Amino acid sequence: MKTAVDHLVEKLNGLAPEIALVLGSGLGGLVEEVSDPVRVLYGDLPGFPKSGVSGHAGEIVGGLFSGVPVLMLAGRSHYYEHGNAAAMRPALEALAGVGIRKLMLTNAAGSLRPEMGPGSVMLITDHINFSGSNPLFGEPTDRRFVGLTGAYDADMRGALEKAAADTDTPLNQGVYMWFSGPSFETPAEIRMARTFGADAVGMSTVPEVILGRFLGLRVAACSVITNLAAGMTGAELSHQETKDMAPQGGARLATILRKAIGDL
Repeated sequence: MKTAVDHLVEKLNGLAPEIALVLGSGLGGLVEEVSDPVRVLYGDLPGFPKSGVSGHAGEIVGGLFSGVPVLMLAGRSHYYEHGNAAAMRPALEALAGVGIRKLMLTNAAGSLRPEMGPGSVMLITDHINFSGSNPLFGEPTDRRFVGLTGAYDADMRGALEKAAADTDTPLNQGVYMWFSGPSFETPAEIRMARTFGADAVGMSTVPEVILGRFLGLRVAACSVITNLAAGMTGAELSHQETKDMAPQGGARLATILRKAIGDL
């Protein structure tokens, strides 16, 4: 029986990318910029997760992006969809199996800083896992004790910072705090998160960072800011707001990625 790696190798037909990008809300359109694209639906790959979130397509697109061989994952599976923090493990294992060495993650997030408003982009420098879960629960080997001191690769972050400067694209930096979702945070939780040192909050990415480091991948991540967090404006939050605002920050992050991809 063919594995997901077998299927991908066959479909890629000699393409040998070393970097993969996981596209969160607002970045899905980036797959249209891949030249000579090869498209593989998650559903066609054994073990791959199926995203049930609107705005997440659920396909891998391989090809050249800014002249660099890449794999793009349009969509992800979230912990809040099923309670399985390791849902993306088969996908990331398949990426590592076809030769991916660097993982670029993106997401939509809420800002805890008034000056970092909707449409901003934040380079994640560190994270706080506040979900109470971990994608390595049940891993039987001592490999489960993954060090995360340098979880966000310094060289990859440097490439993103340089690309932002070269394109005059504002790029904030900060700590991302993972809440399980799917309900949004309360104003009290946001006050707590700020006290803990978080700059943005969201419902994804951290499991993939942990899994990426577990698999020996180098990892970087950026958040597209779609809203100010609960209690900061007095308005209620909604997923529709996330979908409506994500393209603004997504366009800025896309500008950075186009420039950075060669150095990443």
